[in-house]
Amino acid sequence: MLNVALPKGRLGEKVYAMFEAAGFECPSIKENNRKLIFENEEKQVRYFWVKPSDVSIYVERGAADIGVAGKDILLEYEPNVYELLDLDIGKCHMAVAGPKDFNDDGTRTLRVATKFTNIASNYYDSIGRDIDIIKLNGSIEIAPILGLSDVIVDIVETGTTLRENNLEVKTKFLPISARLIANKSAYNFKREQIEKIVSSIKEQIEND
Repeated sequence: MLNVALPKGRLGEKVYAMFEAAGFECPSIKENNRKLIFENEEKQVRYFWVKPSDVSIYVERGAADIGVAGKDILLEYEPNVYELLDLDIGKCHMAVAGPKDFNDDGTRTLRVATKFTNIASNYYDSIGRDIDIIKLNGSIEIAPILGLSDVIVDIVETGTTLRENNLEVKTKFLPISARLIANKSAYNFKREQIEKIVSSIKEQIEND
């Protein structure tokens, strides 16, 4: 059995459609129920839904052979997995955003609120800027409004949430998309099955 971790939500549904088109369908996944694990004995494949930020953990630890995770998760947590393919979906950007009237003049340490402390640190290191990182887990747009931070570093898709909170993108610095990843040992043992999926999905992307 090939174990596949899919991210819950719209992205996971798009990804499953790609696997289905690659000949690894599992009809029970489309039934309206609350099950989390679905398998197709004939195709030797088992799918399960997990929280998007947990996919890389399931793959790294071997509970899943392959899975799909955003590039942001891979850069933030640096799991020990193979990155096999950019799926060209789930596209967005990592960006610095802040109040419209805020300009970083570089005269003092910049206070940055973010869920992505690794990515933010690496970005500001690369431009030689001193920062004070404030790790938050939710609704980080509120941080600059309440004066907790000067700016935030977060994923921006449409920018609607920012605009509604009188914030704007200051710099987009990292394009993000969904990636197909594999457990290193599973890749060696199930290479044929995995490569079949990779080449079929690659073809789908190129013909899209």
